[in-house]
Amino acid sequence: MGYTVIKSCLKAGSYFFRGNEALAEGAIAAGCRFFAGYPITPSSEIMLHMVKRLPQVKGKFIQMEDEIGSIGAVIGASWAGMKAMTATSGPGFSLMMENIGYAVATETPCVIANIQRVGPATGQATRVGSGDIMQAKWGSHGDYQIIALSPWSVQEMYDLTIRAFNLAERFRVPVIILSDAIIGHLWETINIKEELIIFTREKMPGMPPFDTVEEDGVPPMPCFGEGENLIISGSTHDGFGFKKVNDGEVNQRLVYRLSKKILNKVDEICDLDAHFTDDADVIIISYGIVARSALKATNELRNNGKKVGLLRLKTIWPFPDKKILELGEQCKKFLVPEMNLGQVLREVERIIHWGRIEAVNQVNGEPILPKKIISAIKKLY
Repeated sequence: MGYTVIKSCLKAGSYFFRGNEALAEGAIAAGCRFFAGYPITPSSEIMLHMVKRLPQVKGKFIQMEDEIGSIGAVIGASWAGMKAMTATSGPGFSLMMENIGYAVATETPCVIANIQRVGPATGQATRVGSGDIMQAKWGSHGDYQIIALSPWSVQEMYDLTIRAFNLAERFRVPVIILSDAIIGHLWETINIKEELIIFTREKMPGMPPFDTVEEDGVPPMPCFGEGENLIISGSTHDGFGFKKVNDGEVNQRLVYRLSKKILNKVDEICDLDAHFTDDADVIIISYGIVARSALKATNELRNNGKKVGLLRLKTIWPFPDKKILELGEQCKKFLVPEMNLGQVLREVERIIHWGRIEAVNQVNGEPILPKKIISAIKKLY
């Protein structure tokens, strides 16, 4: 078990896909054979594509009564040995929060695609936003860590979905794909390789499925039907799943291990894309569709003699504290453009306690255009 090379489900070559369809194809390629969901704009095309594709690869699709049932079914399918996924947006993501916390506590690998739209509440169902960044990290109660990825192209909707499944299986944790309405509905050409690398969960019969000798380790994961006596409890539990709700030491060990198995592997998990940061006076920190505007602004400003760089967050959670701190030592000015009122900005401010950090915020359902970023950079100079 572990990382293996497999043949792609699709013939190698170029394909013209919508973002949501590319995400679904990435899931199929990664080995996803179960999808439970409920239609919600702007993610519905993922579900519709999975309806068509899963029977072709001997997978199963279930439309549930709501998003609570959807994530519950995905958790159950994962413990039955399937790689499983759901997709949603806005209010549906909110409904999933309790069960996402349960998946964290029970170390259940699964993938949740959140195609973000404008909120709060029902908001603007067909308009773009990035207001779920903090919800993805802190939406469920208690102390825990989670992984969230942010694609900026249709190609990355495919590639990062494969990576999301690999990370989910590798670390036994829910992984969230934080995309948005524009990337989800964008049509672009993508390239499919002949082979890809996938991670298959590790099994060690008889070993505890909820603890390891390593304080930051990932336990092996058995499945129902393999002869193991499994107890899958969201309550405080020991290595074999038995409830220990009055044992403070057991809870402390569990909570610390659930966090450290992610935080001690930040360098392995975090994926960043740097442009012109080596000599930059000003660095833009961006993600998702806004990063495309940021790159265009960066190129135009550099052509006009301004030393501007871009750090694109392909992984948002865990946050790349070390890289941000490193850039802060060489560059004293940052700009954080995002389609919310400053959610990633707060993380940058938490790390950088000196210099000047400015924001470009927009919540009108429209993308942030390059000219708005260029104008903000000129003010910094």
